[in-house]
Amino acid sequence: MVALKELLAKVEYECIRGSLDREVTDIIYDSRKVTAGSMFVCITGALADGHKFAKNAVEAGAGVLLVEKEVELPEDAEVTVIKVPDTHYAMAFVSAAFFGYPAEQMKIIGITGTKGKTTTTYLVKSILEQAGRKVGLIGTIEIIIGDTHIHADHTTPESYLIQKYFRDMADAGCDTVVMEVSSQGLMLHRTQGFVFDFGIFTNLEPDHIGPAEHKDFDDYLHCKGLLFKQCKVGIVNHDDAHWEAVTQGHTCSLETYGIDTEADLRAENITFLKEAGTLGMAFDVTGLMNFPVKIATPGKFSVYNALTAIAICRHFGVKEENVKKALLNAKVKGRIEPVKVSDEFTLLIDYAHNAMALKSLLSTLREYEPHRLVCLFGCGGNRAKSRRYEMGEVSGKMADLTIITSDNPRTEEPQAIIDDIKIGMGKTDGKYVEICDRKEAIAYAIAHGEPGDIIVLAGKGHEDYQEINGVKYPMDERDLIRDILAERMQ
Repeated sequence: MVALKELLAKVEYECIRGSLDREVTDIIYDSRKVTAGSMFVCITGALADGHKFAKNAVEAGAGVLLVEKEVELPEDAEVTVIKVPDTHYAMAFVSAAFFGYPAEQMKIIGITGTKGKTTTTYLVKSILEQAGRKVGLIGTIEIIIGDTHIHADHTTPESYLIQKYFRDMADAGCDTVVMEVSSQGLMLHRTQGFVFDFGIFTNLEPDHIGPAEHKDFDDYLHCKGLLFKQCKVGIVNHDDAHWEAVTQGHTCSLETYGIDTEADLRAENITFLKEAGTLGMAFDVTGLMNFPVKIATPGKFSVYNALTAIAICRHFGVKEENVKKALLNAKVKGRIEPVKVSDEFTLLIDYAHNAMALKSLLSTLREYEPHRLVCLFGCGGNRAKSRRYEMGEVSGKMADLTIITSDNPRTEEPQAIIDDIKIGMGKTDGKYVEICDRKEAIAYAIAHGEPGDIIVLAGKGHEDYQEINGVKYPMDERDLIRDILAERMQ
């Protein structure tokens, strides 16, 4: 329990009902989870308004309400009502206080951008742990606290959860946290209540624009830029056309990295590596640091991800040999992830699940001049049909062979989704086969792999399930590959 006055220490508020002299047992923002003596935060969301559930929360035992507008209450309710200008913003500070300001016990690294966030967080974790630090991670795929891995529902969790994870990380002995920071998370004040030691900007492309997200590109850009008013040191990609707009009005010190410009930290002499069944990159780090690097993932964007991680880890005094070893061994689940099946050809797993991502992926792999570029993918059910046409057209134009299969059909018929993909394929001269069962499709790809081929399994990436009619069945492509290889040995 924490005294209410302590929770409100850094919040602008007005007590409009009840007493401040009370203890708070927990902070809740879902009225269905209210417990006796807790504070219920009334949040106005895209789909529901927590103020409408204030009465239910009080009846369930909430002792304090945090509101930004009037609420209906039981007449005889012994409840304290605290009014603030913005409950989302206030909850971040109240949560930080509730958990004892855990961010102050660790170095906090926040990475924002349209692409590269997930991969870079894992690279940073790998490098810093190679150097002896204990690193917690919060991201799109999972939250990592020591040996505990928690499935992530959002790229950037609600502020209460961030502070809870911070507390657990500090208690587990973590000295550093690296986290993905989404534009939504910044817009909804989820990352308030603490200051990032380092804020990083990777790149910006039109994305997340719509009724429930950002109204337009300018709003998207503005929200990304909020990070640089909430960090001590900003590290930005100088090659991105938007870096100056994103950092406008920044309150941090700034440094830059890049390939094509006179950035503070640069990658030069970039070469493509193609060895037995593997693809990678090599480059020289110059500027603020100077040494050669090899990475085991393909493409120019992999160089950017590695350079971003180096720019961050430089501030932690990591030795060159630790950086080089970590980058060469780091693998990010489902992000151009190599899975060794043969010395003759290369097999990769990637999360590319829309036309833009698939085009970028296939363009990158084309640079390795494969004998054939083979693309296996499906599309999710209950999503826009246009995605299917577009992905079919991209693969038809860019791959030598497309293997059309199933992804997460959800409540749709898998064959109906495949038929939609074939409409896009029909606009091209691309060769394709259709194999509805994903395991059979992967088995076909492996069995028909030719020397020099690059085969990419697109769309599932880090996912370890397949959703059919509302039920998620276990399905990890790595397990499927392992089973296929074992069956071929029999």
